[in-house]
Amino acid sequence: MSFEVETKDCTALSDGELADMADIVADGPAGLDIGLLSKQRDEWVLITQVRSGGQLQGFSFCTLERIGGTPCILWGLVSVRRSPERGGVLEALRADQFRKAVLAFPDEDVLVATRLREPGGFSAFGGLEDICPRPGYKVSGEERAWSRRLAKRFGVEGRVDDRTFVVKGDGSPAPVLDYEPEDSSDIDPQVVELMAGLDRKRRDAVIAFGWAMAERLASGSV
Repeated sequence: MSFEVETKDCTALSDGELADMADIVADGPAGLDIGLLSKQRDEWVLITQVRSGGQLQGFSFCTLERIGGTPCILWGLVSVRRSPERGGVLEALRADQFRKAVLAFPDEDVLVATRLREPGGFSAFGGLEDICPRPGYKVSGEERAWSRRLAKRFGVEGRVDDRTFVVKGDGSPAPVLDYEPEDSSDIDPQVVELMAGLDRKRRDAVIAFGWAMAERLASGSV
């Protein structure tokens, strides 16, 4: 299936587009609503939307910026419709933003970060290196520092455990990357176990990040 992909400034988002997004998040388990979506329009710089046959299939609020001099792609609220084409939709979202990262940060490795509530969200990190957190890996001091930097950027400073990267929720909806593979057997059981300790009622999340290496970004193979 062919997709129509568009990335534009969040300020150009219409109320109708927000309503289309609300239809998608209503189908997912993340507990998101149009009120939270409206806030994202003010809090993020870019919005990427993927359509097929004129229907919205997925979207991603994001920004390209530097944190302490390090190039970053930050994903805010991301949601993909639960359809048979969901894998392709996620790839289309990623590819468009990675292409923009090549233009913004030529010849540089780029940190890619978001918040996750479900293990399937790690699907968005395919092709990235040094993903944190990951099963059986003890994070380094620098990686713990990144969890704190990202927590500050995401507005949850002081609520992150820098050893597990878990952000303690307060019971209210929060922006996360909302993606569920069509076949749950594709999810590594160790990743499922990694996320098992989250308090769902409290709406805990995990700050996750990985590195898109310059040569793979340039070749489009990430």
